[in-house]
Amino acid sequence: MANKVRFTVCGSSYIVASEETEEYVLGLAEQLNQDMKDIMSATPSASVSTAAVVAALGYLDEMHKALRAADNMRTQIRDYLEDAAKAQQAAEEAGREVERLHRELRLLRGKAGE
Repeated sequence: MANKVRFTVCGSSYIVASEETEEYVLGLAEQLNQDMKDIMSATPSASVSTAAVVAALGYLDEMHKALRAADNMRTQIRDYLEDAAKAQQAAEEAGREVERLHRELRLLRGKAGE
């Protein structure tokens, strides 16, 4: 069930329906309100609409960079898993070779004792 949350951003009231908790939505609204106020303080000629667009562009930029970073991390993890699988296969092959050499050594020691 969606929660209806009321909040104010730059003097305008809004009500949104969200699956998130009220506290979460209010936290987002507070951050948006502060970011927009900061933009309007830095650029006194900026309107509320301009501040909203600039804030949205900043959020989109952060989101795209986070998605790229997540993709890079997934690629690195996949590469690490592939390397680990290759190392495990090499270790298993080395173990089989060690066993083969032990058998050969026992065989040679047995022949040397004859």
